[in-house]
Amino acid sequence: MTIFYRLGNKLYINITNQCPCNCVFCIRNYTNGVGDAPTLWLPHEPTIGEIKAAFDARQDLNQVNEIVFCGYGEPMTRAQDVIEIAKYIKTKTSLLVRLNTNGLVNFLSPGFDISSLAIMDTISVSLNADDAEAYYRIVQPVYGIDTYNGLMQFITEAARYTKVQLTIMETLAPERIENCQRIAATLGLPLIVRSMTG
Repeated sequence: MTIFYRLGNKLYINITNQCPCNCVFCIRNYTNGVGDAPTLWLPHEPTIGEIKAAFDARQDLNQVNEIVFCGYGEPMTRAQDVIEIAKYIKTKTSLLVRLNTNGLVNFLSPGFDISSLAIMDTISVSLNADDAEAYYRIVQPVYGIDTYNGLMQFITEAARYTKVQLTIMETLAPERIENCQRIAATLGLPLIVRSMTG
């Protein structure tokens, strides 16, 4: 079972295969593994104890510069566990910790305390589109067309507590990328245009 995997100088944490979205570009639709992981499909969700033990067994922390919650699922389907694991990691290392998320935790876990995300050094949020209709078509969230508004609310809330960056795929039409750049600028947040493996 692959809980931790390496890609370049970053160490990623794969804690779930659950996700409320079915993004048309999702890499898990095209390959079973990323980086040094032959597969990121989990036979079961690892317990917090298993995750901590796997982290403690790592011998390569001096070779990475960041630890990232990002696997073949949405980490915030296990929102409270993410916070607990991040706190544990912070007691063990001074490495930066980042959360990659679809930003839908308010749907996944209503009442979740957004301020607890202050434990993260960075939160990278998948914006993916410049309006609700395009978002629904590209991301295909189970929560319906209004999901985009909830995403934007999360971005605003999270930015009160830690550094937030937005991401979109390079496959978006140029005019939509420009629109996303304007949205990010209005929010005062950086926007990263990424490739499938970026």
